[in-house]
Amino acid sequence: MSIDMGALEALGIKLYSNAAAVLTELVANAYDADATLVQIEWNISESSVVVVDNGSGMTQQELNDRFLVTGYQKRRVEGTHSKLWNRPFMGRKGIGKLSVFSIADEVFVYTTKVGESTGCRIVVDDLKQRISSGLPYHPEPVEAPEEYSFAGEAARSGTAIVLNRLTSKRVSLTASALRKRLARRFDVLDQTPSEEGGFKIEIDGERLTFEDRQDLKRLEFLWEFGEQRLPDHALPAGVNKYVLDDCTVEGRDDWRVRGWIGTARTPSDLADQDGVGSLKNIIVLARKRPIHEGIIDKLDFSRVFGNYVTGQIEADYLDSDNPDEDDIATSDRQRLIEDDPRVEGLHKFLREAFKTASDQWNAERPKRKSKDAFEEFPELETWRDSLPGWQQEPATKMISTIAALTLDQANERTYRASLYRSGVLAFARIGLREKSDELDRLSTLDAEHLLQLFGAQEEYEASLWADILRGRVEAIQKLDNLADDNELERVVQEHVYKNLWLLDPSWERATEDTYMEQRLNNIAPDVFPLDDRGDEITGRIDIRYRTAAGTHVIVELKRYGKSCTIDELIAQGQKYYGGVASVLEQQDSSDEPIEVVFVLGQAPRVNRSHKYNDREYITRRLDEINGRYVLYRQLVRNARNQYKDYLDATLRAYELERLLEALEAE
Repeated sequence: MSIDMGALEALGIKLYSNAAAVLTELVANAYDADATLVQIEWNISESSVVVVDNGSGMTQQELNDRFLVTGYQKRRVEGTHSKLWNRPFMGRKGIGKLSVFSIADEVFVYTTKVGESTGCRIVVDDLKQRISSGLPYHPEPVEAPEEYSFAGEAARSGTAIVLNRLTSKRVSLTASALRKRLARRFDVLDQTPSEEGGFKIEIDGERLTFEDRQDLKRLEFLWEFGEQRLPDHALPAGVNKYVLDDCTVEGRDDWRVRGWIGTARTPSDLADQDGVGSLKNIIVLARKRPIHEGIIDKLDFSRVFGNYVTGQIEADYLDSDNPDEDDIATSDRQRLIEDDPRVEGLHKFLREAFKTASDQWNAERPKRKSKDAFEEFPELETWRDSLPGWQQEPATKMISTIAALTLDQANERTYRASLYRSGVLAFARIGLREKSDELDRLSTLDAEHLLQLFGAQEEYEASLWADILRGRVEAIQKLDNLADDNELERVVQEHVYKNLWLLDPSWERATEDTYMEQRLNNIAPDVFPLDDRGDEITGRIDIRYRTAAGTHVIVELKRYGKSCTIDELIAQGQKYYGGVASVLEQQDSSDEPIEVVFVLGQAPRVNRSHKYNDREYITRRLDEINGRYVLYRQLVRNARNQYKDYLDATLRAYELERLLEALEAE
């Protein structure tokens, strides 16, 4: 056996990471030998795998000259097609045989041709030792056992490869998982009879069929290139099927593509299950075996559609026999050389196919998803049917969008019900605006139309605000129940900047303004002190700038136990107020209101004489900067009382509210 250590390590022991890839090489060799049957015995418990085929076999001379020679150029020596069935050869590089050394430390090869049987035993440790010593390695000649010998039967031929002393990590597959992986790696699941050149693969006596194709079982939509070839029995019931007519890459008739792409119901349907491996990829085959895996990542396709796709592309032109074209497959046949024009053309072709399929998917998928949603939540269909006719189609699309989202399976129904609930509220409000616009187009406004408009407004607004306010009251109640002052300080500090409605109910949508903060840092660097790198000084999370309801707001939170005087607050507040005022003046917006708010653990102290009572004096001083202070506990209780009073006064039972409650019960 001729090989050096570098080739043995790089092209054999370390190149293949799993048993399915190794067996792919052995099955490909059997196919090239005109076998009609390959039988795999998966004896992992006995640390043994046996692969037997009924192909042409090898004489002893051919075993030495072909199998034991690394880099044997089959297509140069034997031509491009097999002799008996005229199959295009899968093999090309002459290195696939080395794959067996990645999963087995002992290999037996038994082969029979025209009644002559021969065999040999290869021990990996012995092979390494001879190579390291610079000595030739001669596999041990062995006599083929009776079950693998066809001596005296001139009509019989074939090869058996026995792999022993397996590497446990690389063969940790169940027979079921192996079946499913191999079924996806070959386009040989046809029904052609053996006597006509058909090719079958068996594992532990059971033939691989379309039933082993897990990707096909999980399809919801299917696109085939050129024509429909996949049989109905191999597909789920009710799958949407389409044909993509364009099958040529770059318009070249000699660069043709077959195969299919499809989408699953959810991305999680394509996740690894039972050791099968992820199905979220498209395998590219050339000459019925893999030449590239995971091509989706190379397509730069950003639409949501890409998260649902699986498939199998047949592109024989990528493995051409033309001597003027380079071999573009990597040694393990899992990737292609990306800058080759043939590969670039395939990427472009698939991107366009994805766009076409994506458009059809986006148009048809909502119809399926809304049906599923109505079956799961009948209340939604009742609500949809109660809408005016012109609103029903948009409502259906909204429901189908939510139905199509991928959610945590453990709480999927609860989460989806919550999303439907939010969607119904949002739709009601948007639908309300559209209803107003429609009335504006009417030539007259009679009492009936006005009552219809106002009735809808009252119902939707009350339901929407009831939902919002209920959630806020519950959140405020939880804050009020915090007995520990330090914990209250931490929670308020974490949430008040994002929820300024805690300070003022009119501040509904407070927003950050990065540009404003940068200008403040330039004009008044003491407002938000930065370090040398331009980052906020560590620990300074107690001051923030926001805009809310047209007002520029500076909020500072003091430590709960911090005691400060009104003079100290005014000095700090003047700095904040002046910084914002300077920026607004430069922007010609000096008339916009500014407010400074301090959140304190205790009321500020007065340390000088004055003619007012302390409370009035503090108020007058804060008026200088349009400021105010609020205590931690006071903040929470004021907010609770304001919202609870409003909720109690406006909450009414409407038909829409009953729908929301039904969904909330989920």
